Amino acid sequence: MQKWPDDDVILFDGICIFCSRWVRFVGTRDTAKRFRFTPIQSDYGTRLARTFGIDPEDPDTNAVIHGGEAFMKSDAALTVLSQLPGWGWVRALFVVPKPLRDPIYNLVARNRYRIFGKYDACFVPDADLRARVIE
Repeated sequence: MQKWPDDDVILFDGICIFCSRWVRFVGTRDTAKRFRFTPIQSDYGTRLARTFGIDPEDPDTNAVIHGGEAFMKSDAALTVLSQLPGWGWVRALFVVPKPLRDPIYNLVARNRYRIFGKYDACFVPDADLRARVIE
């Protein structure tokens, strides 16, 4: 398995409104400021995506590097949520088999622009969150 040198990095689609709201959601609740964020459109994000087989031109998942390992799709979302204060109960959702979780994730991912829209340019977070963005 391929490793990544940085830990607790969330890769997201920076022009996707839903994905950008996910970053704000995590950033607000991550009081320890454990997670950092990188848009797939950045140089760093593109390298990260390619390393783990995600097409930066047509991303179909977000990802998180946690414990040196890359988690994608529903595993990524559950891994991040389970690390946030007050959200540890989310670990229980890992008992739902991945073949049942990922199709729901894929449905949302495939339709995210149509349902939620997209930005013309990469999402720019507020100053506090901006300090946690890797480009």
